[in-house]
Amino acid sequence: PRQAKPISEVVVPIPSKIFESLDKFSNANWRLVQLDGLARAKPHGDQTQIALLLGVVIGEGFIAVEAHDAAEVKEVGNAVLTLARGLGVEPTVMRRSRSIVEHADKNDWPAVRREWDGVLPDVQEGMKQLNSEQLSQLVSLGGWLRGTRALTALILQRYSAADAELLRQPALLDRFETQLGKMPQTATISRMQEGVRKMRSLVAGSDLATSEKSVRNLAILCD
Repeated sequence: PRQAKPISEVVVPIPSKIFESLDKFSNANWRLVQLDGLARAKPHGDQTQIALLLGVVIGEGFIAVEAHDAAEVKEVGNAVLTLARGLGVEPTVMRRSRSIVEHADKNDWPAVRREWDGVLPDVQEGMKQLNSEQLSQLVSLGGWLRGTRALTALILQRYSAADAELLRQPALLDRFETQLGKMPQTATISRMQEGVRKMRSLVAGSDLATSEKSVRNLAILCD
């Protein structure tokens, strides 16, 4: 989809395009989209789980920025730093995180958006320096899952078949499944693979519109 691009073997979301998609729902109730607790996430489990969680928390940051929730943006920024430290890539995101907090304190949301645009690329660059392509893949997957979950919440506030089509991304699902298949088959990776396959069955391979029921089922799979 136009919201992502491949860099080497890693699919990297394009932040400005993510904001563009979220802007279509400017009148939404964002409190129903935000997930309590993610902004206070701490590293737990192995690096696979930390990488997935980091991606999810970065995704939550886009929602907090779109909602103009300054307190949440600051908490998410701190959580990103904490999780990045758990993966050894903290220096690449520290400066930008501080800038995001400063702009959020001033309610300068255009500046916050510009800075948040660079968070995921900074993390990806840090992963590249550590030769951690697998973890980089998982950060992208975590971010995409959180974004997809948010999109389902937005669509279900006022369902329309046209909005539901934003969820139809079979090529991206294929790519994630391919990359997961190359990783050591731990319980976490196997669970991700199974989830991606189930998601594809809901949004790919059919000329029919994505139904409201399918959107609800997709939301459950993202959790």
